[in-house]
Amino acid sequence: MKRLIITLVLLFGLSALSAQEGAAPAGEPRTDSVAASGDAATAAGERADDSGAESSAGSLWDRANTAYINGDYHAALEMYERILAGGMGSAKLYYNLANACFKEGQTGRAILFYHRALRLAPGSDDIRYNLSVAEARTKDRIEEIPAFFLTEWARAVRRTMSCTAWSVLSLAALAFALGLFLLYLLAPRLSLRKAGFYGTAVAAALFVLTTWFAAGERREMLDDSQAVVMAASTAVKSSPDKSATDLFVLHEGTLVKISDWLEGWCEITIADGKKGWLECRTIERI
Repeated sequence: MKRLIITLVLLFGLSALSAQEGAAPAGEPRTDSVAASGDAATAAGERADDSGAESSAGSLWDRANTAYINGDYHAALEMYERILAGGMGSAKLYYNLANACFKEGQTGRAILFYHRALRLAPGSDDIRYNLSVAEARTKDRIEEIPAFFLTEWARAVRRTMSCTAWSVLSLAALAFALGLFLLYLLAPRLSLRKAGFYGTAVAAALFVLTTWFAAGERREMLDDSQAVVMAASTAVKSSPDKSATDLFVLHEGTLVKISDWLEGWCEITIADGKKGWLECRTIERI
């Protein structure tokens, strides 16, 4: 009976792993160009309305990419926005939309969409590079409070893959741990049982670590407290009142963290720790 229970647990872990193998992180786009993909266009087209090819999201995707390549950034921007308004969303779409906004001089919106793309594809060096170029165009130079070096290292490792990729890796580690534990229980030779025991410990530690990374990526992906200043400039007040004292001024493209809100006002914190209130209409959540 004991062996039967162990075998059933192992089979359950393997079946969970197989169910997740179909999910893969989005492909990385090329720097300073559109991320064109037949798969992305096909997926968009399958979810679009059946009113004809010209009105489908797949057709819009191809036309928008063509317009971008030909230098017609305004037209490309309009078509990407139409796809987004139709309920579509992907790292490639946000990346292309951000590039078009940047080319049109809309720095704040470009930074907003680069951040949205990064949440879906945190391992993309192209998105991070273009985001850094866009942030260099902003007026505010805010010195960020340095984090503990181990925290920064863990965050950098976690961002090398998406939440889905970390989840798949954690399930693989769980399957290895179960298999090695089974080896530890059933192996006739002492050397194999030792290998199974130590292998189980390593695989279990890897499972905990990758699960923690997956949870962290998911938490960051769903975080709605971060926002980007969209107004050309906005005064940060000492209280949620237009007649309150101006503490400092923020400009388009600056990243803020929302901690509270009250009747159209948001309490925000910037990277150097300063706090204040500004009108919610001047920012947009990532």
